[in-house]
Amino acid sequence: MTVKSDLQQAIAACESAKGSYAMMAQATEDKQIKQMYEQMTSDVERHLQYLDGRLNYLNENNTLNQQTES
Repeated sequence: MTVKSDLQQAIAACESAKGSYAMMAQATEDKQIKQMYEQMTSDVERHLQYLDGRLNYLNENNTLNQQTES
């Protein structure tokens, strides 16, 4: 497995977790728990931004990726 595919898998897992947290936030009536899930959603969003940035960097700057995609 390559770094690029590892990143893509991590991004997919984070997107899934983010969706799960958002659904759990909507499903609860407990304000404290709702806030916790919303915070977890925000945390995962920050992780996704980092991972997306790293994947974009690899796509733009890694000559091996550019050769295999052409």
